[in-house]
This record gives sequence, C-alpha cells and structure tokens, in this order.
Amino acid sequence: MLKQQALDLPVNPRYSFETFVQCDGNSTALEFSRKLADPSEPENLLYLYGPAGSGKTHLLNAIGGKLCGNSYNILSCQDLKIPINVDSACLLVDDLEQMPDNPDLRNALWEEFNHYYAKGHILAFAGRLPPRDIPNIDEHLVSRLLWGLVAHLDVSDEHSRYMLILKLAQDRHILIPDDVISWLLSVLPRDVGSLLEASDALYRAALQHKCRINLRLAKELFITKP
Repeated sequence: MLKQQALDLPVNPRYSFETFVQCDGNSTALEFSRKLADPSEPENLLYLYGPAGSGKTHLLNAIGGKLCGNSYNILSCQDLKIPINVDSACLLVDDLEQMPDNPDLRNALWEEFNHYYAKGHILAFAGRLPPRDIPNIDEHLVSRLLWGLVAHLDVSDEHSRYMLILKLAQDRHILIPDDVISWLLSVLPRDVGSLLEASDALYRAALQHKCRINLRLAKELFITKP
C-alpha cells in the first residue's frame, strides 16, 4: 500500500458539481463525473485529461465529496511514495503524467488500482495527457483506463474563458464588467493560468485603489508602456 500526503486542497464546498463552471469544452467531463458519483450508475472508472486549470482537480473533489463527504483525499503522482496507503472508499489520483520513472512506484500504483477495482470501488484519475501518452505508468493501467470513461477538458474557447473569468469574480464577490472581460480576452494569452493571474491582479488593484474594476484599470495593468 502507498502512503503519502494528499493533494494540498481543502475539502471545500466550492469544489462541488454545483459550483463547477460548465461550458462546451468540459460538459462531457462533468456528465461522466456525475455518473461516477451516482450509486445507481454502473460506471466505476474515469480518466479526465486536459491542461492545467481546466477543472480536473475540481471534478475529482466533487466526486470525492459526493461519495465520501469529508472522508476522502486526492493523491498527487508528483508526491507518491511507497508504501501507498489510501484511507478512503474511493481512489482519486491526480497529476498522472507526473509519475516518476520508478518501477516500484509504478507497480505499487498498479496494485492499488487492482485492490480498489476488484472490490468494485470508484476510481477516478486525472492528468494532462491522453491515456496512451502518459509516461512511466504500467501498460496494464493504460489499458484499464481506456476501458472506463475518458473525457477531455478544453476551456480555451472564448465562451469557456468568459465563463471562467465570471466564476473567478463570483468567488471573490467582485464585479468585472462585460467590456473589461471582452478586452481581457482579446489581449491575454489563451491559457487558463493567464486568466487566473489577470483576475487576481485586477482584484488586488481594485482593493489597493479602493475602486471598482473598470476598463481603465485593466488597461493600466496589462498594457505595456513604452
């Protein structure tokens, strides 16, 4: 059995199905995650993949919270150590592409998978890469992941990015006007990390200046002056 620290994310009602921002690029992932967490559904295995910030960890938390309440943890493959020990009724594993090139760890994760799978427990994995592209995991595990539900999350389209900025603002109880959001989407890189950084920068600037977020404030922050 593997033992290591759980992913450093609190059990928080924000990470629920109800608070997940649904858009075209993640609707299948949300549907499959709900199925996995529904005791009346036969599915018990899910793999989610997509870029950082696309909502994979949010959905793992939502699955764990729905099935186990506060009694779950999420293992991160970047921190895996032997022995692996999961004190939960479901196996939730994140950052699968960060599995070290270590045969003992690879075998231990495969054994942990079999332990849960044989008992019919819920297993949900997440990573940035499609199953066949994940390095350093057992080939049998790749095959099993392909047997289960597989969903890609892609929030790079305009509507998805718009919804993400709105959600970030709602979480902070602030208002970002539509003209500011539209301008941000036209000048920022398309990755989710840039949206997160921009939203936080706007939030801090508004607090510092004790003003509402507006287009002038956004341009002062994000237009490079000669």
